[in-house]
Amino acid sequence: MSLSPIPRGVYPSVTDISPRALAEKGIRLVLADLDNTLVPYRATEPPAELMAWKEALEKNGIRLFLLSNSRKPGRAQKFAEKLGIPFQGHSGKPKRGGYLKAMERMGARPEETVMVGDQIFTDTLGANNAGVTPLLVRPIRLAGNPGRYLRYAAETPFRLLGRRRPFL
Repeated sequence: MSLSPIPRGVYPSVTDISPRALAEKGIRLVLADLDNTLVPYRATEPPAELMAWKEALEKNGIRLFLLSNSRKPGRAQKFAEKLGIPFQGHSGKPKRGGYLKAMERMGARPEETVMVGDQIFTDTLGANNAGVTPLLVRPIRLAGNPGRYLRYAAETPFRLLGRRRPFL
């Protein structure tokens, strides 16, 4: 396990991550962040392309699990129910505990799990710390929060290094 902030590749979106390629790497579980990874902030409905990606994961023997830090009451639960997947809110990323609890619930080991997220200092750092392969996606939308621009700017060097280390 490592405290590295460097992801294993940077992908345009979750739907650009091939379920078949994940299965070929022995992946059985995808932990996914919600906001700005699966959908934009405040989105309440899974888009058709996300539903199709989830179904493609399932066809390849991979389960999708929503691992969110959202503090909005019911947000992660309601979205996960609409997508038809299990969830864990208030996960405490980047702490290892949330990742380990999710994997235990799903009966998966770190070496057969990936974490897909849009942030280095929560999703990637936590995944590396838990022994899970971190896959980074570009944030869906930055608008709305000036702090988000600063955070993503600070993450730029790690994103660039991650592009040189693709998992797929």
